[in-house]
Amino acid sequence: MRPSGRKLDEMRAVSIETGVTKHAEGSCLIKMGDTHVLCTASLEERVPPFIKGSGQGWVTAEYGMLPRSTSSRMRREAAAGKQGGRTVEIQRLIGRALRAGVDRLALGERQITVDCDVIQADGGTRCASITGGWVALRLAVNKLLKAGDIKTDPLISPVAAVSCGIYAGQPVLDLDYPEDSEAGVDGNFIMLGNGQLIEVQMSAEGSTFSRDQQNQLMDLADKGVAELIAAQQAAVA
Repeated sequence: MRPSGRKLDEMRAVSIETGVTKHAEGSCLIKMGDTHVLCTASLEERVPPFIKGSGQGWVTAEYGMLPRSTSSRMRREAAAGKQGGRTVEIQRLIGRALRAGVDRLALGERQITVDCDVIQADGGTRCASITGGWVALRLAVNKLLKAGDIKTDPLISPVAAVSCGIYAGQPVLDLDYPEDSEAGVDGNFIMLGNGQLIEVQMSAEGSTFSRDQQNQLMDLADKGVAELIAAQQAAVA
C-alpha cells in the first residue's frame, strides 16, 4: 500500500492554471499533488554571445525553492551568495529538456527564459517544473506567433516529465515525498509528446534494480507522461 493510498500506476491529482502573473509573456501554476510550482516564460530580443549571428534562438531556465516550500525553513540562496549544486543541476536539466522540443532556427535570434519557483515541495519538483515550464513556454511562443514576429511554430512537441521508482519492492508512478525519501530506486523520465526520450535519470538509492524493473518503470513513465501531456494540451487550448 502506498502512503497516499494510490494505485501503483496512479498519478497524483494534476492541475495547471495559466495566466497567473501579469507581466510574464507566459505563466502557469502547476500542482502535482502537494508539489506546487510557479512557472513563467520571459521573452528577450537577444541571445547569448556564443550563438549570436547564428540565426538560432535559445531557451534557458532558472529554478529555485522558496524558504518555506519545505517542512523547515531553508535559507535563501541569494543570502548565501551562491546557488547550491542541486539548484544548478536542476535548472540545467530544465533548460536541456525544454530545448529538445524547440526548433531554434524557427524561433529566431531571441531568448526565452523559463523561471520555475517551487512554492511547495512534496516530491517531483523538477518534473513539475519541466511540465509546467513547457506550458509557460507554449504561451509565450503563442504571443510571438500572434504578433507575427515568427511565421512558423518553433515548438515541435510538448515536453513533460514524471518520476517513477521502486517503493517497498513495487514499481510505482509519480513519487511523493514519503515515497521518494524511502525509495530503493528513484528515476526521472523526460519525454516528448511522441514518446521519444529526452533524458532518463535513474539511481539505486538503497537497492539495485534489474533490466525488467527498469522496463516496468519505463512503462509507468509512458503512462504518466501521456496523462501530463493531455493536461498540458487542455491548459493551453
